[in-house]
Amino acid sequence: MIDDEDVRRIALSLPETVEKEAWSMPTFRVAGKMYVTVPDDRTSFAVRCPRHERTELIAAEPEKFWVPPHEAGSAWVRVRLAALEGMDELRDILVDSWRQAAPDRLAERHPELRPGGAAGG
Repeated sequence: MIDDEDVRRIALSLPETVEKEAWSMPTFRVAGKMYVTVPDDRTSFAVRCPRHERTELIAAEPEKFWVPPHEAGSAWVRVRLAALEGMDELRDILVDSWRQAAPDRLAERHPELRPGGAAGG
């Protein structure tokens, strides 16, 4: 089963990612911008997601994606670890969030992390 240590391992494998504790939970950042958090219940994680896409994700897969009421105004979505289909899906979600936070210069240096790229480690 996928767990929060898998989230940590994959996040830290992405270019220039650092882990920093904030709000008593691990957060992962690139160029100072947060792109993943792991809330203290460790059954889900939160990633960046434009609100219009978030609405579609939640409607399509409500058992996987959700937003707590206090985060409704944000551009983040929560992902239930137990609902993920595998490590490839976890990596795709984390890479997508990383790309939203990474500066263009860094994203350009890593074409393997573009959509359709060979997102190997």
